[in-house]
Amino acid sequence: MLTVLSMIARRLLTLIPLVLGITLFVFVVMQFSPIDPALSVLGDQASPAQIEAFKAENGLNDPLPLRYVHFLGNLVQGDLGMTFPPSEPVANKIATALPLTIQLTVLGILGALIIALVLGITAALYRGRWPDQIMRFVSMAGIAMPSFWLALLLIQEFAVRRSLFPTGGYVNPADSPTEWLRSMTLPALALAVPVGCSLARIVRTSMVEELDRDYVRTAIGAGLPPRVVIGRNVLRNALVNPLTVLGLRIGYLIGGTVIIEAIFSLPGMGTQIMSAVQQNDTALAQGTVLTIALGFVVVNLVVDILYLFANPRLRGGH
Repeated sequence: MLTVLSMIARRLLTLIPLVLGITLFVFVVMQFSPIDPALSVLGDQASPAQIEAFKAENGLNDPLPLRYVHFLGNLVQGDLGMTFPPSEPVANKIATALPLTIQLTVLGILGALIIALVLGITAALYRGRWPDQIMRFVSMAGIAMPSFWLALLLIQEFAVRRSLFPTGGYVNPADSPTEWLRSMTLPALALAVPVGCSLARIVRTSMVEELDRDYVRTAIGAGLPPRVVIGRNVLRNALVNPLTVLGLRIGYLIGGTVIIEAIFSLPGMGTQIMSAVQQNDTALAQGTVLTIALGFVVVNLVVDILYLFANPRLRGGH
């Protein structure tokens, strides 16, 4: 247990320079924006005196390193600035949009895992036979299918033609869990299919390698039912490698929410980014991008910790 805790502590320590690097990158990139923050907040009708007063009050005339230090200080306090008029704290806008994006991402992850396990395990158990060929073809088609194009197909088939799901919009789960699930099914499926099909190929490869190991043949030869050997040993060992890849695929899911939320009119982080770009709202764009980037770091940390528990060799086990 102490070994696991020490490894988790080392992972946490490595986050410090990573987080600082992310904040620095986002801050520097936003400095090259042609949009004047003073004009974004005060409007085009502001006088030169008002603009200069705003810059002096907010430290926009300070040297870049000093501004970055102030930016970090405000970030630690949860202050991400103010949005384009009507002025509102960026943190409030993010607090409203972030839960929806988290819901969509979690549903996408669950859908991707189900797709990956069904396709990958089926292909491995029937390798070389027609189920394997079908599963491999389906997974390749899913990988080649962009999520935004799949989203449009899903809307056309299941929302417009069959009227099984709404074409867009969001229903709070507290108001109606059933309608919430209906409103999130198609967006989550559009995100899950490409990721799930990509993971399915990795699951198949890991399962095939594990099925060829000597202990599997020995256990089955000793009289243990194949489903017991596969369920208790093969599957658990084979899912270690896909678990590491899942952390990287989650980044794809989070990035994919930007366009998916726009297609389905979901008021999440993706919609906030689109709104910030359209309105030249630099503070909102900076806050949302930074939140998504830091969220991706946290998710990968969680995946790393899960990997430590899933792989005994990393814990010094045998």
